[in-house]
Amino acid sequence: MMMEKLALRSRILLAGAAMSALLLAGAPAGAVTPADTLVEGFAIDDIISMDPGEAFELSTAEVTGNTYDLLVRLDLSDTSKVKPDLAESWTVSDDGLTYTFKLKPGLKFASGNPITAADVAWSFERAVKLDKSPAFIIDQFGISGDNVTEKAKAVDDTTFQFTVDKAYAPSFVLNCLSATVASIVDAKLVKEHVAAVTPSADYKWDNDFGNAWLKTGYAGSGVYKLREWRANEAVVMERNDNYYGEKAKLARVIYRNMKESSAQRLALEAGDIDVARNLEPNDLDAIAKNADLTTTSAPKGTVYYISLNQKNPNLSKPEVRQAFKYLVDYDALSTTILKGIGEIHQTFLPKGVLGELDENPFKLDVAKAKELLAKAGLPDGFSVTMDVRTGQPTTGMAESIQQTLGQAGIKLEIIPGDGKQTLTKYRARNHDIYIGQWGQDYFDPNSNAQTFASNPDNSDAGKSKTLAWRNAWDIPDLTKQTEAALLEKDSGKRADMYKDLEKKILDTSPFVVIHQQLEVAGLRKNLKGFALGPSFDTNFVGPVSKE
Repeated sequence: MMMEKLALRSRILLAGAAMSALLLAGAPAGAVTPADTLVEGFAIDDIISMDPGEAFELSTAEVTGNTYDLLVRLDLSDTSKVKPDLAESWTVSDDGLTYTFKLKPGLKFASGNPITAADVAWSFERAVKLDKSPAFIIDQFGISGDNVTEKAKAVDDTTFQFTVDKAYAPSFVLNCLSATVASIVDAKLVKEHVAAVTPSADYKWDNDFGNAWLKTGYAGSGVYKLREWRANEAVVMERNDNYYGEKAKLARVIYRNMKESSAQRLALEAGDIDVARNLEPNDLDAIAKNADLTTTSAPKGTVYYISLNQKNPNLSKPEVRQAFKYLVDYDALSTTILKGIGEIHQTFLPKGVLGELDENPFKLDVAKAKELLAKAGLPDGFSVTMDVRTGQPTTGMAESIQQTLGQAGIKLEIIPGDGKQTLTKYRARNHDIYIGQWGQDYFDPNSNAQTFASNPDNSDAGKSKTLAWRNAWDIPDLTKQTEAALLEKDSGKRADMYKDLEKKILDTSPFVVIHQQLEVAGLRKNLKGFALGPSFDTNFVGPVSKE
């Protein structure tokens, strides 16, 4: 037994050493990644937590999508629908308020613990009571910490019941349950790591529901299991042999934090990585000319935008908001920085989503912008700052906007930072201008409408921390219109309501939507089954293999 333990420890140490070698930036040219391992170069510095009840960043969504399961999941063959994941079937009551899910038999977590309806109920309970950023996706159905145990409950070991407050379109409810916040966690395992908390006015529960542990821990049932997250360095996932469906073809996946496109291209060419995920146009062109490499792409439900904090007295002027929309050189961006990775798109609903408005009314017009600034009482411009996540395309976009703003007398100071720094500041409403991206939380127009066009409580204590709230934009009428649209079951009428919302956002909002993302990746030709999904949590790596 002692010799077996020593042999096992040796294998673990050797595996760890091999993994560490893979993470070294200066691996020799001609290196080849292990046959059973997928290594991706990816900017993952936005990751703050691995807890699916807390995580709300794009990179984390991809990890969560591959390591946790849901009741239902987006159907990639038809993104207007969902398909069963852990749920075998579901029904909706006649009054449209109660959704009853039957679980598949014989399900297990990666730990080996059985998956029951009680795990589902506790997963919903902890997400709601933790009340982190993504909790609003569940809260919006009239769910709160006080009623969640009645509204999301286990009827028996294989039956889960979810009760909502209004007769929403069923597609809206199901789409929300496909979001990562609805991931099912291993209640037995997490409860072993619960930390006591002293209740307060802000948090009335006596424990943290395992949040401190799950920030870096894992308690899922997905095709892969999380082995390790090293902040700003790497994420390591290993195959989950207890997965209910087709097992992952590779033993592990490693995401190496690599922010620079050129570094990713060089590593891909050298064989140090299998996939490069954040490529700029010039590096994409170089990869396309390399016989050992290929590229793939997919439109994402992600839009890039700049937003103006309405707490800033200059930025809160309607004419200034309008002027900014004429001070972006959209044409130049589309032919340079965004070439091959995005297309100009100025409305908040991405193409392919119900109600998307295909209108791009703004062009660079410095004279028009100066006119608007003069009307705002700022003929000589003003000084302002912009928080920018270091890396492309955001840095290049910010520098282009800095130059065009300067033509109208607006002096822009760029404040660079990593993803965690810029997001934390933005979520606290402490920015002047923010440049970033917004990906859909679920495939329904309400996902973007709710964040760009709704702000139920504009106070600093507001619970719905939408993008409108982050930018202190108080819009009671638009908020009511957004709420009405998600209740409209007639698809044609609902689409028209969203188009009307988009027109109003174009005209009056503090958002300058610039483009829709086209996600691209460079990869080695020996990879099979690698595909990018329509959202970050649908970039599935389970089917990937190597020749």
